[in-house]
Amino acid sequence: MNLKKIKAFAIDIDGVATDGTLLCSSAGDFLRLYDAKDGFAIRMAAMNGYPVAVITGGSSETIRTRMKASGVKPEDVFLHCRDKMEEFGIFCKRYNLQPEDVMYFGDDIPDLEVMKACGCAVCPADAVAEVQQAADWITDAPGGKGCLREAIEKTLKKQGKWNFDPAVYKQTF
Repeated sequence: MNLKKIKAFAIDIDGVATDGTLLCSSAGDFLRLYDAKDGFAIRMAAMNGYPVAVITGGSSETIRTRMKASGVKPEDVFLHCRDKMEEFGIFCKRYNLQPEDVMYFGDDIPDLEVMKACGCAVCPADAVAEVQQAADWITDAPGGKGCLREAIEKTLKKQGKWNFDPAVYKQTF
C-alpha cells in the first residue's frame, strides 16, 4: 500500500461516514449521524487539492448537504448508486485519474467491485467479512467513528499535505 500515490478519495456513506444507523422521519427521509472529525478530514483533503467523491446507495438530499459542508463538490456526490463502478468511472474521468490513484472507503458487498479496482481499498473495523478480506487497510476505527479521519489524515501526512491554513479554511467554508 503506497499512500504517496493517492491523488483522490471516494467514500461510501452508510457504514463508513456513518455507523450505518438510519432513523426514518415521519416525512420519509432517512437521518444519519456523522462524526465531525471525519468531516474535518474530508475538508482537509479538499482544501489541499484532493478530489473527493461520495458514491452511495443512499438517496437522501441531507447527504448532499453534509458533504457540501465537508468540501465535496455537489457534482461529486453520487446518490442512489446501484452500480458503483459506473459512478467511480465518471469521477475518475472527470479528474483524469486512474483507478489506482484513488483511495476508496467501503463497508459492504456493493462496495467490493470498486474496492478491487481502486489503488487503496479501505474499510472500517466493523465492515462485513467479505469487504475486510478485499481491503488493503482495515482501520482501527469503526464506521462513523473516525475511520475516514484515520486513513485520510495518515495519507495526507505521508504526503506532507496535512496542512491547515486558517485563511483558506475561512474562504472555503
